[in-house]
Amino acid sequence: MAGKISMRAKREITSALVERYRASGRLEKARILDELCAVTGWHRKHAIRALSVDGASGSAVPRRRSRTYGASIRVALIVLWDASDRLCSKRLVAMIPFLLPALERHGRLKLSADERSKVLKVSAATIDRLLSDVKIAAAGGRRRRAGFSSAVRRQVPVRTFNDWGSPPPGYCEADLVAHGGMSVSGAFIQTLTMVDIATGWTECFPLVVREAALVVEALERAQNLFPWPVRGLDFDNDSAFMNDTVVSWCRSHDVEVTRSRAYKKNDQAFVEQKNGAVVRRIVGYRRFEGLEAAKLLAELYRSARLFVNFFQPSFKLIAKQRDGARVRKTYSAPATPHQRLAADARTPDAVSHHLQEIYAALDPVALLRDIRDVQERLAALADTQPIGHPAVASQPIDRFLASLRTAWKDGAMRPTDRPLVKAKRGRRRPDPLIRATPDLRKWFEAEPWRTGSELLSRLQMEYPGAYPNKLLRTLQRRLKSWRSEQANALLFAPSEKMPPGYEVTTPQ
Repeated sequence: MAGKISMRAKREITSALVERYRASGRLEKARILDELCAVTGWHRKHAIRALSVDGASGSAVPRRRSRTYGASIRVALIVLWDASDRLCSKRLVAMIPFLLPALERHGRLKLSADERSKVLKVSAATIDRLLSDVKIAAAGGRRRRAGFSSAVRRQVPVRTFNDWGSPPPGYCEADLVAHGGMSVSGAFIQTLTMVDIATGWTECFPLVVREAALVVEALERAQNLFPWPVRGLDFDNDSAFMNDTVVSWCRSHDVEVTRSRAYKKNDQAFVEQKNGAVVRRIVGYRRFEGLEAAKLLAELYRSARLFVNFFQPSFKLIAKQRDGARVRKTYSAPATPHQRLAADARTPDAVSHHLQEIYAALDPVALLRDIRDVQERLAALADTQPIGHPAVASQPIDRFLASLRTAWKDGAMRPTDRPLVKAKRGRRRPDPLIRATPDLRKWFEAEPWRTGSELLSRLQMEYPGAYPNKLLRTLQRRLKSWRSEQANALLFAPSEKMPPGYEVTTPQ
């Protein structure tokens, strides 16, 4: 029958049942609701609300509840909160069962039996509700603030990878690359990488430490190095960018500032690609710290920016189409940032002519030689950390050009690509066999075929209780090194007298 009667009929049926519903008991109300839902097709909750409406005013009858926790309970909670050194409500609830008896024993708080039971069963949410104005007054009339960087971050709009479209030259992504090597402890140099979205023009700046004022100095220098004014900057959520110093500088210079989503590196795909293809490729993964390393990095980037932006072509994604599980990507033909800038109709003629003059005067081989020289000095500085490391003399250009014809035979040619030689970790605890080493060495030379277990058993018989079974692996490693020494002496010093026992090949 549901759905076959009009709304007017439903209202008439409901108004006829209201008085009967209110005067009925629990079971009778359930039967009335069953009938009303079957006739009207309503949801049971909607039927309950319809029967609870006051016929005269047309509004729901307010549900009145008596106050459970009165003023005395609130005062007691204030005392407990202050006595707990103003803990949060969730910790205070766990503390009340043993804090309240302590206060009562010393006469600090007196409650009736009913009040005491209510205080003991109060919830954390109730404490927050009853003490909300008290906590605000205790904080000086203000609510707890979030971190300052979080407040700045909320003021910066989010821009994803798909939001870029086709921006004009001047809109850049920026990111920091850490040169901490195998450890992130202490202070080390960071590289600020800026990439133009439209052309791929890349600029890098070394920062001695990760600090907002140095980021602003690098941004000011970028305004002079980029061939056009910087119109927009897109950062990640790093506190080195999301602070009042950097964001205020951007807004005061009419630079649109945006940020990527947290934990979404693809939102900054342009700069992330250059972090690997430019910064890591020419600098590597060593640890660099101090002013001397920063000066060398600045010198390296002066040559690298010209080499990368004028002579290093790269692909650029121009379209992406999804066909089921397959994604088809379309790339433009490889081009250098200088070529893309010259081909862009939005580039002023004066900028194009100026860059063409710079390009005509550049020698790529000389730039590459300068890059290799600085890389050599950087690698030496990072590996040895000398004081006042002397500059490496530049190769004559003819000799460097000749070396390029055979450099492929030596493998990796970048000095910063050479593998790091990790020092072997030394012993970190005392040698447990230091006192028994002379005896062990004598037993080994007398009977070199003995195993580690046999020598450990003999050692335990000679020194009861001093050398437990867990030293077996240590003794086996010791025997391995001794056997290696004896084997080398046997192979490479045949004229020398062999150690005693080596004339015996098998145990008798």
